[in-house]
Amino acid sequence: MTLPPVGPAARSVAELLVGSSVAAGSSVAAGSSVAAGSVLDVLGTRHAYVTFALLLCIGLYMMIANPNLVKKVIGLNLFQTAIFLLFIASAYVEGGAIPIVYSGGEGPYVSPLPHVIVLTAIVVGVSLTAVALALCIRIYDEYGTLRADTLRELLREEGSLPPRSGLPGEGSNGEGGEGDD
Repeated sequence: MTLPPVGPAARSVAELLVGSSVAAGSSVAAGSSVAAGSVLDVLGTRHAYVTFALLLCIGLYMMIANPNLVKKVIGLNLFQTAIFLLFIASAYVEGGAIPIVYSGGEGPYVSPLPHVIVLTAIVVGVSLTAVALALCIRIYDEYGTLRADTLRELLREEGSLPPRSGLPGEGSNGEGGEGDD
């Protein structure tokens, strides 16, 4: 079974995802063996994008799920590294040369802009990490913990944060529970 011919925009997306060998034809064969083979080809040839997705998901999960502030900073660094990898992987040009044009030089050239952006972002990321870790040290010295939930409770007791109110299931005293019913 074959599908109808693919338009130029869909063909360019298919060439990006699968590679030019499968997408270059006017029709793509449907079937589980071809689909499974093409997925494995994509994973094998586009490993930088797979690594990008893994680092992005792991970093995002660490920032959301971990109550420890230092682990949140580590998750932020993984997330930033994934973005750096995406910029560098997307700037790759097959057979590209350095962007210094000599007399008579021909061929595709690699754009230096993504590399410059990544270098700048690395400097900003290192600065952000240093400030975040300095704040973590200061918070630990002041409160004796780096858990976000414990810090939130301590700040409420101190009066720096307003008491919990207006949340579903909570009574007028802000404690919640069955005793308030």
